[in-house]
Amino acid sequence: MLVAVGRQVLAFFAYFGQTTQLQIDSWRGLVTGKLEYRTTVRQMADIGVHSLPIVVVTMIFSGMVMGYHAAVQASKLGAGGVVGWLVAETMARELAPVLVCFVVAARAGSAMAAELGTMKVTEQIDALRAMATNPVDYLVLPRYIACLVMVPLLVFLGDVVGVTGGYFMAVLSPYINQAAYFPSIPGHLETWTVIAGILKSVVFGIIIATVGCHQGLTCPRASEEVGRATTRSVVYSIMLIYAANWLFTILLFPAR
Repeated sequence: MLVAVGRQVLAFFAYFGQTTQLQIDSWRGLVTGKLEYRTTVRQMADIGVHSLPIVVVTMIFSGMVMGYHAAVQASKLGAGGVVGWLVAETMARELAPVLVCFVVAARAGSAMAAELGTMKVTEQIDALRAMATNPVDYLVLPRYIACLVMVPLLVFLGDVVGVTGGYFMAVLSPYINQAAYFPSIPGHLETWTVIAGILKSVVFGIIIATVGCHQGLTCPRASEEVGRATTRSVVYSIMLIYAANWLFTILLFPAR
């Protein structure tokens, strides 16, 4: 039992060290001007623009569900006029950053692992090294910067779409006063709440890019391992997003 536990502990520290080194190499490439702008823009389109449909669908229905539950409970307490604020507060604090990043991890993070893993299996990454091209600068850095930029934008859009979905529910539900839905938001929702949610999404975006690219670059040279690396990238990203969300919620929203 001790041997098994020791192996897992060593594997954890090895994984932590490899992903940390990958981030250091990415930032070094950015500082030294190794960023490929065309590739980065293409990755921004793939990660951000192409993820818009599923983000919008996810957040609009999440907002409608949240609006319905908030309205039913608020109506029992005679607080139906603050349902809009409840939906906006929940979206900005937790739902939008977490759900949007889950969607991006499942769609874009898995694609990074699959693409880089296929390149590793077919020895394209070795070919880049043979041509004196750093794979981190050429493959990882554009994806890293694309996630760093596009994930917070998607989260902000998720905030707006989620609140709008709650309003659609206000129109359809007898429990919500639709005339008081949007006016209840500015007086209660603090600017810091929205900013803190976006700051969390920056960290989540870094996690998605780092985990996805690391799984692709370290994929064993076998075709069946590409699928396993893709699965691991999604699972690890979700687990790390949950852990980071817990930590940054405590740091960004301290008890008063």
